[in-house]
This record gives sequence, C-alpha cells and structure tokens, in this order.
Amino acid sequence: MEKTKIYTAGDSSILIEFGKEISPEINSRITALAHVLKAQHIEGVVDLIPAFCSLLINYDPRVISYGRLKRRMEKLLKLDMHEREENSRIFEIPVCYGGEFGPDLEYIAEHAQLTPQEVIDIHCSRDYRIYMLGFLPGFSYLGGLDERIHTPRLANPRIRIPAGSVGIGGSQTGIYPLDSPGGWQLLGMTPVKTYDPKRSVPILFEAGDYIRFLPVTEEAYREISEQVKAGTYTCRVCQR
Repeated sequence: MEKTKIYTAGDSSILIEFGKEISPEINSRITALAHVLKAQHIEGVVDLIPAFCSLLINYDPRVISYGRLKRRMEKLLKLDMHEREENSRIFEIPVCYGGEFGPDLEYIAEHAQLTPQEVIDIHCSRDYRIYMLGFLPGFSYLGGLDERIHTPRLANPRIRIPAGSVGIGGSQTGIYPLDSPGGWQLLGMTPVKTYDPKRSVPILFEAGDYIRFLPVTEEAYREISEQVKAGTYTCRVCQR
C-alpha cells in the first residue's frame, strides 16, 4: 500500500493523503481516522473533510500549531487503523424509478442495451459505500455502481434538478440533496430529505456509511412524502 503523506494546506489546514487509488480499503482507513479524531476531541481541530483518497483537517493555529498537530497525526497513522465494516450503517432509501421521477431511465437503459426494469434491478442490487460528501451539502458520492449501467453525463447540464433526484454520472450514482443545476442522468427520485437544515444533524449520513436503494411505487412515494412533510418518517438504518 502506498505510503501515507501529510501536507500543509494553507495556514490552518493539513491534508493527509492515503494514496491515489479510489478503493474501499483506502476509504476505510480515511473513515476510521476521522472517527478516531472525532472521538478524541483534539483541541483546536475545527473540521474534518474526508474525500476519496484523503482527509483534510482544518484547525485553529491559535490553539494548536501545525507541527504539534502533524506529530499527533504521525503517531495515529502508525496504528493499524481500519473501519470495521460490520459497524457501518446502511441507510435504506426508497426510490420511485422512471416517468416524471426519472426522466432519463429510458436513455440509461438504451445506452446499456437493457430494459428499464433491468436497470432498476441492477441499481438496487447492491449497497453503495459513501466515499465522500461534497458539491452540495449532503451530496453523496457513491462507489460500486455496476459497470453495465455506467452512463455518460448529459452533454448540456440541466439548469434545475429537483431535490431527491437519484442520478448516474459516469461510473457513479448519487442523490441530489437540494434543487440545483446538474449534469447527471436521472433514473428516479426519493422523497427522503438527505439534507435538512432544520434537523439537529442536517446531513442524514456521513462518509463511510452505505446506501441501499429500495424501489417503491408512485403511491408509496406519495405516502412517504406526506410522512416526510409531517416529520413522522424515519429511514430504516441497519448494520452492515
């Protein structure tokens, strides 16, 4: 495995790079370190931002120096640190596929030389690891999309994609947490709010968790949507 490297990132951040390859093993080490740092409550550390192959640590230089924080990270990185997969959370996300909810499902199926139902079955056939959050608050970059349904992004991005849209962009799939522009191919929509600033924890999940998509009918979508509006719906969460 490539040696972990520590870099300065401005005057109040350090970047820990675990390699160049996007892999579950590397991402597991990043998630494990982030959880350890959260548990240790290091004075002066103000934010942790996991990415595909790195962890950015923002700190207050008035409280902790770069050198001191770097030495602490070097000690932690010597530990055999991996996230235990059996402790990972799986969020079950209901999705209504096709039609007005997934206007690009037919194109995705045509591109893959499959039927729309086969695309849905493939998309729902596995649990997707959240490698990182970014682009928008709570936008999850998911790994593990079956190669059969890899689909190029739109040549001309849409000006507005509705919150809750589930899309495919190249080799990735994800959920749009807010109304926004975007270029991913849309195959469905979830009524679940993956980002809600009114919640005590606004973002539903975090890097290292998993998402499992569950196909639902339009009727079930409407029912869940009403429960979400009423504040009575809770996503089922299970352990991996």
